[in-house]
Amino acid sequence: MTDFSKVDKNSVRDYWNSRPCNIRHSSKEIGSKEYFDDVETRKYFVEPHIPDFANFPEWKDKKVLEIGCGIGTDTINFARAGAQVTAIEYSEESLKIAKQRAKVFDMPIKFYYADAEKLSETVPVEKYDLIYSFGVIHHTPHPEKAISELKKYMGKDSTFKIMVYNRNSYKTWWIILKYGLGQFWKKDQLIAKYSEAQIGSPVTYSYTKKSISDFLKGLAINNMFVDHIFPYSIPEYKKYEYKMVWYFRILPKPIFRWMEKTIGWHLCATAKLK
Repeated sequence: MTDFSKVDKNSVRDYWNSRPCNIRHSSKEIGSKEYFDDVETRKYFVEPHIPDFANFPEWKDKKVLEIGCGIGTDTINFARAGAQVTAIEYSEESLKIAKQRAKVFDMPIKFYYADAEKLSETVPVEKYDLIYSFGVIHHTPHPEKAISELKKYMGKDSTFKIMVYNRNSYKTWWIILKYGLGQFWKKDQLIAKYSEAQIGSPVTYSYTKKSISDFLKGLAINNMFVDHIFPYSIPEYKKYEYKMVWYFRILPKPIFRWMEKTIGWHLCATAKLK
């Protein structure tokens, strides 16, 4: 696996500042209630496994620490469910929008601008019931440092939920064939470059079910699964139309769901301290 540890972390921040994740999920005025409603609807329509994985109602009256809140879609749903939410983000632009979201919906969320690799330098160390990070930690140059930091915020009853990208996924091989013309030896560089809607992510690690177990050292994984294949035609999707590409349209739905559960792009794990 390619080592991204030499990548300048500022380039990661600048990349996400230039296009915060999901920012184009609505054509409404950014920061308005209508905009945030559209973003949420689109996100969970395309990635319907997220609410089940997060299980927002489970965390009512409990303390949740979200690592990499982006523009705050999951964040706001934890708060709506009654959780006491603390959220961190390394992209100032994303954080600004997430704070606006909390203001629009009148949710008392604590926000920090913080680096997950140095979390304890910014966020007071205390125990949380849930630490949640969806599609974030694989974008930092030293993800193992982030995991080490997060364990400081966990007690014996704390739960850790993480999503990282699945190395053995449909999307991985689609990227290699479409953009790499089959150059599988460039797998890591290709995954990083084409992992997101905006081309050129400076850092994107990917994991297998075995390597994520090694990565989450000191944590006992009690549930792990893969899910999510994006089936829509991009030109129509950009116009907020949901037209599946032809080869997914002809697939029976049970077979498509089997593919998502077998070679999906999202590798989700739930763990506790050993």
